Order: sequence, then structure tokens, then C-alpha cells
Amino acid sequence: MKLPIPMRLAGAFLFLALPAFAQVAPPAPPAAPVREQTETMHGTTVRDPYRYMENLADPQVKSWLQAQGGYTRAVLDRIEGRAAMEKRFAELDAGLGDRRTNIVRTGDGSVFYMLRQRNARQVKLAMRERIDGPERILVDPDTHAQRTGVPHAVNWFVPSWDGKHVAFGISAGGSEDASMHIVETSTGHAVGEPVPRVPHGGVSWLPDNRTVAFNQLRPLTAEDAATEYYLDSSVKLLKIGEPADKARAVFGPTVNRELGLRRLDNGRLLFAHDSPWVVAATNDTTQKEGSVFVASLKELAAGGPVPWRRIASFDDHLLSMELHGNDLYYRTKVDAPRFRVMKLDLREAQLGRAQLVAQPPQDGLIESFALVRGRLLAEVRHGATIALRSYAPGDTSGQPLKTPILGAARLAHELGPLRADTLYSLAGWTRPSQTYVLQGALSRPVRGFETAAPAGLPEIEVKDVMVRSYDGVMIPVTLLHRKGLARDGSNPALVVGYGSYGTSYTAVFNPNNLVWAEQGGVVAIANVRGSGVYGDPWRMAGTRQNKPNTWKDGIAVGQYLVEQGYASPKTLAVTGGSAGGIFAGRAITAAPQLFAAAVIHVGLLDALRAEDTANGITNISEFGSVKDPDGFRALLEMSTYHQVRDGVAYPAVMFVHGLNDPRVDAWNSAKAAARMQAATSSGKPVLLRVDANDGHGIGRTPAQARSVNADAYSFMLWQMGKRGLIEK
Repeated sequence: MKLPIPMRLAGAFLFLALPAFAQVAPPAPPAAPVREQTETMHGTTVRDPYRYMENLADPQVKSWLQAQGGYTRAVLDRIEGRAAMEKRFAELDAGLGDRRTNIVRTGDGSVFYMLRQRNARQVKLAMRERIDGPERILVDPDTHAQRTGVPHAVNWFVPSWDGKHVAFGISAGGSEDASMHIVETSTGHAVGEPVPRVPHGGVSWLPDNRTVAFNQLRPLTAEDAATEYYLDSSVKLLKIGEPADKARAVFGPTVNRELGLRRLDNGRLLFAHDSPWVVAATNDTTQKEGSVFVASLKELAAGGPVPWRRIASFDDHLLSMELHGNDLYYRTKVDAPRFRVMKLDLREAQLGRAQLVAQPPQDGLIESFALVRGRLLAEVRHGATIALRSYAPGDTSGQPLKTPILGAARLAHELGPLRADTLYSLAGWTRPSQTYVLQGALSRPVRGFETAAPAGLPEIEVKDVMVRSYDGVMIPVTLLHRKGLARDGSNPALVVGYGSYGTSYTAVFNPNNLVWAEQGGVVAIANVRGSGVYGDPWRMAGTRQNKPNTWKDGIAVGQYLVEQGYASPKTLAVTGGSAGGIFAGRAITAAPQLFAAAVIHVGLLDALRAEDTANGITNISEFGSVKDPDGFRALLEMSTYHQVRDGVAYPAVMFVHGLNDPRVDAWNSAKAAARMQAATSSGKPVLLRVDANDGHGIGRTPAQARSVNADAYSFMLWQMGKRGLIEK
């Protein structure tokens, strides 16, 4: 049934026939001083007129950022319908009800998860002592926000095997600079003292349920370069309740010099409740694989140096791993571009003796796996959907499992003894997430773990298409729009892309897409090269020297939308965030005539200077290094800031950044905005939206998210001629 927009909002979303001048911004934003700096790199002269902005603490830079933010706010607040759109986002948020994600079940049957309550200010850590039991809030970050006046967020959590304690990280202002806390789940009381500098991904519990292992970044001094941030970290053990300075270092570059670890090797320890082994694995925080070592639990507990034995290096590509008894199960791309799962007996610990457990079907790839009693379950990706597949012992081909809908199935994290059942969540493009219990081949929904569909939604058509890119390669794209949409070239259309790290877009219920569709809009979600939608070769086709494929694929998608009558260059926009800033930024600099507008969130926009940042050094494995001639040329080509040309008629652009961003420094957006404001000849606005209490978007409050979304969508509609400016 086709559902109408609620009548009280219908008037706020009528498209307006606007004269061309209505798309022009008010008087210009404050100009940034030019301090020309040049550098010769591998024989190429590189201009950098705004390098001084990299010092965000410079009073002149701070003043300019504040003025830019004030100008942008004044402009956005004058766009007709902007406030109503933010209200619509709030209504959809409320209509979804309570949402429960990141589900973990422990050995005693307790279930832990992140809880986003209807109309709550922030996401909380919650639990149930059984799947159908009463809900309890364990950690409410809003209490920290009320005390300090700064938004806080739970960045990660890891329960003990028996569910009696949970370690979690909490940080302020979107910084992701998390301190580890431990609470007793029966009382909610804190145990011990906070441990600083414990990032996501390096925390685990020993089988004794009394000792936590964590990767801790070392403290830096004012003299240390930003690039030192992730170097020389150490994995430590701490008995709950003991002072943080009693933690014992057991693994890391400065702890085990004999292992030849790199300074960037961040470690984590892997345990199982039934295994006599401990596995140590490294990564550079970007690449998922690294070196892998093994020791016995007895050797770890002995108190002296741990005699780690190497079982794999980076080139062996051991990805996600699970321990069970004497066996290490791991996913790998070696001789398997779409991945396979192997099993290694740690009593022999020679990869050449590993046994094949699971291989993907011809039309899919294994994205993740979990162990349950008597079999292995795998998440198998088919384009933007993820199915479940069951592998019994000896059946390496596996059997597909039927799920209630075709969408994206995600296995929950199960701790403790292997069960005959497991939990998984399932969502689709037009269906919110529901949690199910899977036993055998049968699924049943879990009450209290469903997300309601808001009332009054439009009827959405979902279409998967293949778009021919510049070189003939076919790009998978999902189109979302109202049913019955007229393909007359007048619709607002938005190309969405990312294309890095092998991260793929997956079927998910996103209210943002619905709000855009309510405006008569089309969303084109593109799994361009650099994503992992077709396995490792697809990812590698969008990295380093191959990176131009990423934005050229995006340009091809935009051209397809115009050719097929979904939009015209006057109604076409592109968006991307973080590494997707390369996708969106280079699309508008390579084909400015194709787009009316772009919104770039926390974008990597100066690829040449990123290597000198805390997180930039971790991305060398993905994008390359300026120290290498070929790497330099590739980075220069993917750097939006350096590809802006004077006198070019660029589309309208809004750069969005939180000043506490630890992943992509906010000066990326500042420099790109200043350069484009000075260079463009189109007369269209170039805005810089900054937030001093935000970071990379991780931990952003619902209110902050609604404000950003309303600003972005209103800005694009305004520049497409679908909105006007309110007169002062």
C-alpha cells in the first residue's frame, strides 16, 4: 500500500519553482589569507597556499573557522523548509522506537548491546540476563555529558565470558580518545579505576573471567610528532580491581623486540573459554591482517617473558579468527580472492597443514563466520545483500539457509560454550532490523529486539542495476526512489559512494534515504572499486595507483542517472565521507559540469599531507606514501585540494567536519573550502560547517546527526532549485 506523507508536513515539503538567482548565497564568506608555500616533491612543484591551517590552534585559524561556521549557520538557517526537515528526521527517529545493535551473548545467557532509546540524547550500553528478560541500563554516557557539558559516547564494549563484568571505552566530544572502564553487571558498580588510551579493537578477557587484556597507546609529550600516536603500543594484562599501573605488558614492539614487530603493529590477544592457547595478532589499525603468534595459557600466566611463536606473517593474510579447543579457525584470501575459512591445529601450528573448512559459492564471498555446535556459519555477501550459509564438518561447499527476507544478515558475537542456536540480525533497504534466533535451519524472531517501521512512509522502489564505467567495467548500484517516479530529468538525485578499505554498502534501513525519497529524490548507492563487494581484486582495483577508478566509477553513475532520465546536471549531487571524501571531492573536480552540488563529510581531501597526521600513517597501506615516487603521484592525483583549479565553475559544495576528529584532521575540510572558495567561478556557495563538539561522527548525538542531515539535504535541494532562501 502506498503511504502518504503526514498531512501536517506535506506543505513543508512541496517543491518550489525558483528563479535561478535563488540558488546564489548571500554575501561571500570570510576570505582566508593566502600564505603561498611551495615544495618540490620527486621533481614536481606542489603549491600549498593554506598549509598554515594545519595548526588548528593558531588564533587566526580559529577565528577564521569560527567566522566560517557562523556564516554557514546563517545561510543554512535561511533555507526554506530546513527546520521542517530536521523535524521530519526527529519524527522518523521517534517512529523507529528503541533500537538495539552490536549484540553479544555470553556463556551464562546474558545479552549485551547498544541501546538507542526513542528520543534519548545518546546511545547507552544495556543488557538482559536472558534474551527475553528485563532490560537494564549499564552505562549512560549522558551522565558524563551533564556533568561536563560535553557530549560523551560509549565507543566499544567487551563482556567477560561469564557475563559478570563488562569492559567498555568512553570518550568525549567525538574524540574517540577512549578510557577503559569495568563494571560489575549485577550491580552496575565500577570496578577499579579507568585506564586511559585504550582504543577500539584491542580488548579481550582471559578464560579466568578475572583478567582483561587490552592494547594501550603510549602517552605522548608535547614534543612528539602526531605520527607517533599509534606507534609502540603495548598489550597488557590487568586483574579487575587492581590499579592501572599494575598492568603487565605481554606483547608489543617494545615488549618483544626479538619478534621484529614494526612500531605500527597494534596488537590484540585472542582467547577461548575452552582453549589452552592464546593467539596474538597485529594490524596497522587499517589493514585487518598482520603477524600472528601463539603461546600457551600456562606460558602467559607464568609471569615472565612470553615465548611467542610466529605462525603467520602479513602475506599469509589471516583475517577474522576464532579459537576452539586446539584449533584456530581463520578467514583468508590466499588462493581465495572471495575468501575461505581454514582450520589450523595449534599443536602443530604450521599453515601448510591447515585444513579447508568453508569456501564461498560461485556467486558470493565469505565476509565473516562464527562457530556453533556441530557446524560453522558464514555471512555470504551477494552484492549489497548478505545471506547465511551453513557448513557441516566435511562439507566445505556448505548449504544456504533461508532467512525471512532478502536483506543483510549479521551474526551476533557468541561467547562461551558452543550452542546449537545463535542470534543474528536482519535488515533490508525498506525494512528495519529484527533479531532472530537460528536453530538448525529455522529462524524465529526475538521479541523486544525488533525495530518498528515509522508510520507514514512513502512506497519505495528498490532496483539493482549495473552501470558501465569509463573503461567498460560494470559497477553495481542500488537505486531507491518513490514508486511511480517520472524519469523526466527533474528529480533530485544523489550519488553515494565510498570505495576504500574493502568496505561495501549493504542493505540497511536508513531514514535518510526515505526523507530524500519524500522530496521526490533518487538515491544511487554505488559499490565502486575500492569496496569489497566482489572480493579482494575489486578492492585492490581502487587502491593506490588504481584509486582513480573510485571516482571515475562515481562519475559514470552520475552520467547514468542523467542518461536514464532520473536527473539532470541541475538536479544531481554527490556525497561521500571520510575516505569517501576522495570519491566525492575528485568527482566534482574531475567533472564539475555534471553536478549541481556536493556534500563532503569529514573528508580526506589533502592526501599529500595526511601522512604526517596521527591516523594518516596508518593509511599508507591503503593509499601509499609520498616518500615513494609512484606513491606521491597517486596521492597527488587523489588529493582534491591539489586538484582545484582557478577559474573553474565548480558546483555548490558544503564541507562538514568536527573539530575533534581523530581520524581525518579537520584542516582537510578547512584547506579545501578555502581553496575552492577562492578558485570557483560559478558564483555558487562553498560552505564550511564545523562543530567544536563533534569528531568523525562516531559518538555523535542523535540531535547532532539530525542537524547535519537536515543541513546537508536542505543545502542540496536549495542548489537544485527546489528550495529558496527566506528573506531577512
